[in-house]
This record gives sequence, C-alpha cells and structure tokens, in this order.
Amino acid sequence: MIVSVFVLVAAAIWFPLSGRAAQSCKETIVSTTMDSSFTLNDDGTAIDNTTGLMWMRCSLGQVWDGKSCSGKAEVFSWDDGLKAAAGQKFAGHDDWRLPNKNELESIVEGRCFSPAINIYVFPETPSQYFWSSSPYVGLADGAWSIDFGYGTINATVKSGRLQIRLVREAD
Repeated sequence: MIVSVFVLVAAAIWFPLSGRAAQSCKETIVSTTMDSSFTLNDDGTAIDNTTGLMWMRCSLGQVWDGKSCSGKAEVFSWDDGLKAAAGQKFAGHDDWRLPNKNELESIVEGRCFSPAINIYVFPETPSQYFWSSSPYVGLADGAWSIDFGYGTINATVKSGRLQIRLVREAD
C-alpha cells in the first residue's frame, strides 16, 4: 500500500494532468548513458561502445525513418516476445534477441524519467514496461521487466503484454 501511495504522489508532482509528459532529467546527476558511449548507425541501430551490444534504436513495431522512430510500439506476452525476436530480420542481421535483465538495465538513463532512457540514442521510446529475456526465479510464471517511465526493475507475469527492444552482439 505504501508503494501505491508513493507512486500516486510522485505522478501528481512530476506529470501534468493532461497531455504527454516531456522527458525530465536532473542535470546535476551524471548521465549513465552518455551520447558518446554509443556509435549511431544510419540503419537504425546503435552500438554500445562499453558492452559491445548492437541495439535497435526503435521499439519493435516502430519504424526507423533515418532520423527518428515513428508509429506505435507493439506489445507482446513474454513467450510471443521471445518468438518475435527470434524471427526478426533488421539492418542486415537475423540474430536479434530479447536482452537479458542486465543488458536492458544498461540502457536505463538514471538521471531521467518519462522516459528513463537516452532519447537521442533511442528516440520515441514509450514510458512503459519492456520485457527482458530473464525469467524471475521467485515467480514461476514471471520474468524481469524494466519500466522505462522511471527506470525501475520489476517482475511481471509472463502473460502480461509489454513492449520489447531487441539486441544482438555487434560484429
């Protein structure tokens, strides 16, 4: 109950009552996902120079137009998200997958919320929950998810419908 009250209070303080909230960042906190940490490619991918992972810049369902992402991110159950990732062909690669919990957490921008991600690297990311490929041991039918609204890590029932962002090992 305390968590629910906190979320309601935080939402009332941080978000306007109508319209889409703009990303908010605390400039006095050091960025956790600096622009310079990524190599941006014209094909809609970004390479994290620290982890060596190649990310799709758009959420699955959105379209890369050469500068940004457009359209609406699709939602998937956990099983359907794993299947969608396995069959994805994008930017000349066919080995895309759902990131594990730690990989997905690595792109959370800790000083920002709504969304809690570097929007220069990952434009038009919904402030919603995204699946990881990591099952949650404490919940037999659960998997780890990341809320890109606030950057929190949660366990979600696998039948829930969340967005996905795909990753692969860079060549």
